[in-house]
Amino acid sequence: MSEAPRPARAHTGDTGRDAVVVGGGLAGVTAALALADAGVRVTLLEGRPRLGGLAFSFQRGDLTVDNGQHVYLRCCTAYRWFLDRIEGTALAPLQNRLDVPVVDVDKPEGRRLGRLRRDPLPVPLHLGRSLAAYPHLSLAERASVGRAALALKGLDPTDPALDDQDFGTWLARHGQSARAIEALWDLVGVATLNAVAGDVSLGLAAMVFKTGLLSEPGAADIGWAHVPLGELHDRLARKALESAGVRTEVRARVTSLSRNADGRWSVRIPGETIDTDAVVLAVPQRETHDLLPPGALDDPERLLRIGTAPILNVHVVYDRPVLARPFLTALGTPVQWVFDRTAASGLREGQYLALSQSAAHDDIDAPVAELRERYLPELERLIPGARTARVRDFFVTRERTATFAPTPGVGRLRPGARTKAPGLYLAGAWTATGWPATMESAVRSGVSAADAALGALGRPRPRHLFQFEEAA
Repeated sequence: MSEAPRPARAHTGDTGRDAVVVGGGLAGVTAALALADAGVRVTLLEGRPRLGGLAFSFQRGDLTVDNGQHVYLRCCTAYRWFLDRIEGTALAPLQNRLDVPVVDVDKPEGRRLGRLRRDPLPVPLHLGRSLAAYPHLSLAERASVGRAALALKGLDPTDPALDDQDFGTWLARHGQSARAIEALWDLVGVATLNAVAGDVSLGLAAMVFKTGLLSEPGAADIGWAHVPLGELHDRLARKALESAGVRTEVRARVTSLSRNADGRWSVRIPGETIDTDAVVLAVPQRETHDLLPPGALDDPERLLRIGTAPILNVHVVYDRPVLARPFLTALGTPVQWVFDRTAASGLREGQYLALSQSAAHDDIDAPVAELRERYLPELERLIPGARTARVRDFFVTRERTATFAPTPGVGRLRPGARTKAPGLYLAGAWTATGWPATMESAVRSGVSAADAALGALGRPRPRHLFQFEEAA
């Protein structure tokens, strides 16, 4: 049954204190909370029936399934602020210390496991022992990795010249073998950037590796939700928004926005027009392009030149536990990262594993039957316990436009929070945050948009909002 149309009404209030946020992903929720915390009356509009953007959950029978596995790092200070703001920090804890099991299935059993972990030592010594003992690279390759890391540390990620170069070519120039790129640089880079080294802007790669591995000893410690993502990004987010006084409307897709003669904005959804002083567009770049009024950006077509990259998620439910670790990553197999989602999903018997396959251009449109034939034997090669277990369920989730493509030159295409239209601001992980398309980038973009709007509205900035380092 369709909903009855809402009566058209103007959103009145004290001039200079109203804002509409379009989009209920992490960027939009962040912007709405930041504005509301500063005393602005906020309406949040989301076209889907839920909040959370591309980091969400859904029901499959008795299972609560995340559309994909999302992680963050200790250096993700903005997302950590977000978790704290919605009272979700305890539900997505960080590792005490970076520890990543890396299994090479091409090696004989018993010699397959390596680890990337840190010691409580200053940078770069914190990774020295792990790299020296890393069994998936030769001694010469390990030494060359150290030299490349020191060279990377000397780069300035904000240098526009780096954006025009690709990371793969830079690695080759700095003595990195194909094996070193596969077993180390792409192991980290594909998961964080959603592209292999040859397809990545050197500027973005430098930002990721310098911030995550070469800034603070604990910067790369991994955190992930131990509950469904919907518990964090939908239920707790809605609770925080409600407590902040934000009017939140789902199934409310914005059809147009325009600036009025009095300088205010009209935002239209089916059955309602909302008049407001400021608008934050926190939707994907193509949707932003379609909603932008003329003159808002010098070259709005550049938004359409920001490419996208897919992520495939493979979900397997076994009739018994097969993996004793919370997660692992793999070499010598199409499988990239495997996470145990049993407890988070509510599964009572057996084990539920989720495979996160980034840069999945070759697999994203493959039929489920073909993916089953490809990935189940690979899991048996990777996890001995899977060889005798029965598969109770196998399904996939596909995000064809999961992230923006971090290709060389993308930096000049990403717009900042401000537009040339007074009172109109942009947010989203794809905007110019300095970060790749991550949850961290999304939250930082929401902060930047809110900050710009608060300045124009003459509202004070909430002190707690800027306790983490400023968005780029």
